[in-house]
Amino acid sequence: MIQFVLSESAKHADERVLKREAVRAVIFRGSRLLMIYSAVAGDYKFPGGGLEEGETRMDALKREVLEECGARVTTVGRQIGEVVEERPAFDEVFDSFLMTSRYYLCMIEEGDFREQNLDDYERDLEFAPRWITGEEAIRINQEILDRGENVPPWTRRETLFLRELVSGE
Repeated sequence: MIQFVLSESAKHADERVLKREAVRAVIFRGSRLLMIYSAVAGDYKFPGGGLEEGETRMDALKREVLEECGARVTTVGRQIGEVVEERPAFDEVFDSFLMTSRYYLCMIEEGDFREQNLDDYERDLEFAPRWITGEEAIRINQEILDRGENVPPWTRRETLFLRELVSGE
């Protein structure tokens, strides 16, 4: 299983940590991965997002893939990775933000994508599902990271995870 921790210089006050759990779908079709492309940022990320209150990880995966890709998940397989990110909080009530992302192998129905149901920020970033090789997504994301301007907060995480995924195939 792929595991790593990404930590920026965040304060460590346990009672002031905003914690979030997220799930990410790893969906293969041959040698290509189903990823979310942002036409604005130019990067690639795995479909997925945070769990809503009372929601199981499996339900969250199915909901997120349907919303972001317009695809129905038919099978949620085993967890293949976990990334813990700690960074300064975006809310002054907290000292740090701690997000645990769990990556699962999934399968989707064959056929065309349905209509997406994007959040406002996803619509603003022009999220769209794309089939791409892991190597190509790494190359594109790394170019964005190297430029260092307007890099989405997930690009580093997804690129590191992709590197581990591709090297372990």
